[in-house]
Amino acid sequence: MTLSEPELRAAITRELPGVRADLERLVRIPGIAFDGFDHSHVERSAEAVAELLRGCGLDTRIVRSDGLPAVIGRKAAPPGAPTVLLYAHHDVQPIGDLALWESDPFVPVERDGRLYARGAADDKAGVMAHVAALRAFGADLPVGVVIFVEGEEEFGSASLERLLAEHRDDLAADVIVIADSGNWDIGVPALTTSLRGIVNMFVEVRTADHAVHSGMFGGAVPDSLTVLARLLATLHDEAGDVAVDGLTSAGPTPVDYPEERLRLEASLLDGVSFVGTGRLTERIWHKPAVSVLGVDAPRTSEAPNALVPKAKAKISIRLAPGDDPKTAYAAMKAHLEKHVPWGAQVDVTFEHDGSPCVIDASGPMFDAARDAFRAAWDGVAPVDIGVGGSIPFIATFQEMFPGAAILVTGVEDPHAQAHGPNESLHLGEFARVCLAEALLLSNVASVGKS
Repeated sequence: MTLSEPELRAAITRELPGVRADLERLVRIPGIAFDGFDHSHVERSAEAVAELLRGCGLDTRIVRSDGLPAVIGRKAAPPGAPTVLLYAHHDVQPIGDLALWESDPFVPVERDGRLYARGAADDKAGVMAHVAALRAFGADLPVGVVIFVEGEEEFGSASLERLLAEHRDDLAADVIVIADSGNWDIGVPALTTSLRGIVNMFVEVRTADHAVHSGMFGGAVPDSLTVLARLLATLHDEAGDVAVDGLTSAGPTPVDYPEERLRLEASLLDGVSFVGTGRLTERIWHKPAVSVLGVDAPRTSEAPNALVPKAKAKISIRLAPGDDPKTAYAAMKAHLEKHVPWGAQVDVTFEHDGSPCVIDASGPMFDAARDAFRAAWDGVAPVDIGVGGSIPFIATFQEMFPGAAILVTGVEDPHAQAHGPNESLHLGEFARVCLAEALLLSNVASVGKS
């Protein structure tokens, strides 16, 4: 029996209190996959997710491949029906500076219709959106489902490709729903159709074997911090566009970003201008970006009057869709080696990378998704958006499952502050996301049988 749209709406409304309670239980588990954190919490998180999937009647197991645990739950398709792979991740980012949080990061608190906690939006709400859709259907699920919940996405998905290869047959699907992105605005859904790639690296400069007196030698001997500052300044031109030869752009976008909205969402201070040229959406979706994420140097409160002999910075490149991470790293390395001033020694060290992706969001399964979103948001059509951030494994899914339609969705809104302090989930939008996923499964079943 196929549930109607009114029946699915009623079912989601019925299930939401329990879904929220389970979400709050999940976010209380500080499952951080980064080195130096207690990974027993990631194990606990995987067990909690597995219990949720088993409660939905899925054949569930915890898997790993020289990494942290992922969870696979599976329920076979009814005769003639398609199979949908539902992806999310259960690990979370570190909390950063605890003083910047208004409440305990791992104690969920509701304020003004938002649920605040680390992982409340990214991506434990993605896990629970899948669970909500399954609970809404109960025994009447019209498609086959495979739920794959990863355990180290925030730390780079090091073992993901091996997991996909090892469990390829179990994960094969006609449609893949990746619930790790966001919507265009509160009240406006979105399908993500492009994401930038990433290359992270370190650059270290050296000017002397050891620190020397800044008065005795300053004026003739360069210090490494000044060298590093001048070198980093060469990465952008006067307008703020990236000035590294060999990095590509992907062209114009059909969507524009209102300046005041972006200023607000980025918490830009009064008087601070945007950098770069072109439409704002082009700058954050379709052009490369180079950012300095950190610098190793003496603390100002402890710095002696001495010339610093070496300094190090961490640099991150966001790659335009269509660019290649290996080529981009080579271009950046060549630039840094060429532009280091005053003959200082320079070492560039690779950290990690991930490919950008472009999704052709046309065809019946994408139409099914748009219809589901339009219904869940009461007639508001979804916007096709790019995302400046990176989800490198989407390119891996594209390579391994070339026949599947990949739908990149999510629970975040522009105020979610994922990865930052006071991360939160808009509870009203979350209810729409849960309904949209249930409607999507119903629509996919209809398309798959037509």
